[in-house]
Order: sequence, then structure tokens, then C-alpha cells
Amino acid sequence: MKIGFIGLGIMGRPMALNLAKGGHSLFVPERASLTPEMRASAEVLADAAAVAAAAEVVIIMVPDTPDVEAVLFGADGIAPALKPGTLVIDMSSISPTATQGYAKRLVEAGCDWVDAPVSGGEVGAKAASLTIMCGGTDDAFARALPLFELMGKNITHVGPAGAGQTCKVANQIIVALNIEAVAEALVFASKAGADPAKVRQALMGGFAASRILEVHGERMIKRTFAPGFRIRLHQKDLNLALSAGRDLGVALPNTASAQQLFSAVAAQGGADLDHSALVKALETMAASKVAED
Repeated sequence: MKIGFIGLGIMGRPMALNLAKGGHSLFVPERASLTPEMRASAEVLADAAAVAAAAEVVIIMVPDTPDVEAVLFGADGIAPALKPGTLVIDMSSISPTATQGYAKRLVEAGCDWVDAPVSGGEVGAKAASLTIMCGGTDDAFARALPLFELMGKNITHVGPAGAGQTCKVANQIIVALNIEAVAEALVFASKAGADPAKVRQALMGGFAASRILEVHGERMIKRTFAPGFRIRLHQKDLNLALSAGRDLGVALPNTASAQQLFSAVAAQGGADLDHSALVKALETMAASKVAED
């Protein structure tokens, strides 16, 4: 397929490269930040509109709801350049409600739509092992599936347009609360005088074992907070959850607690740290660190 890819950040870049490695023709907009590998793997066009005009499929992977809206319908948006029949896949993590509106506008213009946010971080993007949560029609999902299989392993068609984004919001609630739980446990263990590394090792063999304890628990102990997924992006996702919760009349008390801890770290200059750095807020309250920086 001829694939246009817009949004070549920490996640988007390896995802796009995996599509090129899969034999597809890749088109990307000119950016000073394009790596030599990306320039060698894709045809670089003048702007996003030129990418959309050249492509059968356009994939968007940008940070937030306003960014997706700008890519699609802004002053330099791609919507006027899309040919009827183009498949638009938004793999960003954004508002489910806004997604439904975007999908409606594009389908009315003759395009297919799939919202397909992902989980798995930079590691999953590079390894093509992402979890991909999809919203759209059966036909649109079937068109997109061969591409998803080059980027991920656990691929689920959740429901109609917007359902993928709803699933991703639920995912981010679970991830945040698990990070908070692991952080609390390790801060507790450390202040009680136990070796947090040995505690983590012991817990990995029991019912408390989790991917978060495995990966982010190790980050907390080794103080490796270079971003796989930035706190400010997780804050954005939890804002989506809390906003939707208010609209639905659903109480999300622990989501709100995790958001406050993220906000405390961000206020101290940590917004661009990995979300495992949530532990820093708990360490401040406990006056005790899991490990020294």
C-alpha cells in the first residue's frame, strides 16, 4: 500500500519504519527532525497535504486531540487533499467524543476511518508488539488489519468509531493506578528498611506480579526515568478519563489521585520524565527514596 504517516515522534517513528520494512511505500512530510533512517525508508514530500494526496492510507500519530483536529481540518489540514476511498487511521490517544465527530466528517467525505490508539510504549513500537485498540466499521478494520499486524501483536476491534479511544482511556486508567500501586509498595518497603530490589524480586513470583512491577518497578529502583511514555502525555490521557467520567456521571476517585501525583511531579519540572517517575511524588511525601538518583 501507499501509506502516508504523519507524526514521527518517539512512537510514530518506529511504527512507520516497521511498515516500510513490511514492504509498503511510505510517504512522510518534510521535517528538520527526520532521521537519516527515515529519509532512507520513505519518500519525503513537502507537507502533510502532499502526503495525503499521494496515499491510499493515512496514519496519524500525534500527541493530543487539538493536534489531530489541526492535522485533519486545520488551516493546513489534510482533509481537502484526501481522495474518496482513502483509509484514515488515527493511532493517537485522544477524546472518544471528538473522534466520533472526526470520523463522521471523513466518512461523509467518502473516506474510511479507524481509530486505533496503542499501548506498549517505545519498546513495543520498536518491537512491533504493540496492543492496538480499534474503532470503526468491520470493512475499515479489515482494510487496516494487515498494517496493524506489522506494528502490533494484540489487535482488537472493540466496536464502532470512538470505541478504540474509549478502550485506550480505560487502559490508561489501569496503567496509572498500577504505577501508583507499585510506587507506594516500593516506597513503603524502602522506608521500612527492606531492600526494594529484593522486594520486587519476591513479588514478581506471586499474585502481585505485573508488567508494571517488572518494567516500571525496575525503573524506580534504578532511577531510569528517561521517557518511554512522558508524564505530561499520561496527564493528558487521565484528563480525558476524568472529563468523560464527569460527562457520564462516573466517579473515578483513584484516577484523580494518580493525576494529582503526576501533577506534583510535573510541578517540580518532571513533566517530560517517564510516567514511572510518579514515585517521586510519593517519595517526597514519605521523606524517603526507593533509591538514590
